[in-house]
Amino acid sequence: MTTTNPRILACVAAAVLGVLAPLGAGQAQAGAGSGFHWRSSGPLIAPAAEGEHAYSGLKDSSVVYFNGAYHVFMTTAASDGWNLAYTRFTDWSEAPKAKLVSLKQSGIGPGYRAAPQVFYFAPQKLWYLVYQGGPPFYSTTATIEDPLSWSAPKPFFSEPPAAVKNAAGEASWLDFWVICDDASCYLFNTNDNGDLFRSQTPIGRFPEGFADTKIALTGRRDDVFEAGMHYKIAGTNTYLTAIEAIGPQGRYFRAWTSDKLDGTWRPLADSASKSFAGADNVKFDGPAWSEGVSHGELVREGYDQTLTLDPCKPLRFLYQGLAAHPDGTDYINLPYRLALLTATGPNPVSQMCPQAAK
Repeated sequence: MTTTNPRILACVAAAVLGVLAPLGAGQAQAGAGSGFHWRSSGPLIAPAAEGEHAYSGLKDSSVVYFNGAYHVFMTTAASDGWNLAYTRFTDWSEAPKAKLVSLKQSGIGPGYRAAPQVFYFAPQKLWYLVYQGGPPFYSTTATIEDPLSWSAPKPFFSEPPAAVKNAAGEASWLDFWVICDDASCYLFNTNDNGDLFRSQTPIGRFPEGFADTKIALTGRRDDVFEAGMHYKIAGTNTYLTAIEAIGPQGRYFRAWTSDKLDGTWRPLADSASKSFAGADNVKFDGPAWSEGVSHGELVREGYDQTLTLDPCKPLRFLYQGLAAHPDGTDYINLPYRLALLTATGPNPVSQMCPQAAK
């Protein structure tokens, strides 16, 4: 999710409106056997046409499956700016009719809130919602089913780390993401300018103590843009990172792997023509409706702070798609909708399943 800095918003809006091309329902998939291939649903979570939740767009989804239901958190875009909302349902077929609940009435409150990430921090038996309000904030609850029970925002940092400040001394950071291993918790973020940053703290100190902020991955602005997501692959010593990029046919995701969260990231699917998810490898169930594949989250196997994916099950990716809109539409009015990608056929993650090697 882009920041509220007007200069950055203008750049992002130009990128969205200037480079996106519709994904074609009949487009060829990426190279046979070795890459990722997806099928996309139509829009599953969309704003109401009128009334209390007549948002212009729904974005930046985070999802967990817990206690028999999918719990989805998202950014809402409306005339009064960006905030957060929640919905839940037991099956994806129920998603279009599931009730949206604004989190303004919770302790999170009104004002700029965006790009949520949700997980259960098992050592404290608390749910955490990480989001941006300029800097990274978090709220907690013991009951994810009660959307009004979230606590007031608390910052992870007392002041921005020097590493994320630009030449003018301003903090340039967004799309915050927490993942933990047995010893440490890591906070990742991007800056819309080619850098992925990593901070860390001992797991026993979380959510306090984040420090040692440094660049974990760098590249061209359009290649390492925003919306980074990070996971552990179950049954392996492998971690997966995917980051949104801007390509000639719209937004797409590149991916890397590493054997540890503070290690070196190795390219896995790192171009617009061989992407993790994008115009080159997505087909639609029905008419093609989305321009590009943008900010969202993979559906995890569990829901705790380890953010684990099961390589033996098809990957699913709840993403924000951009529906058709007039040229010159203001960024906040762009018609983003949430939809589900499902991986088809073998891919580099499914090949990590122990059964795949037999």
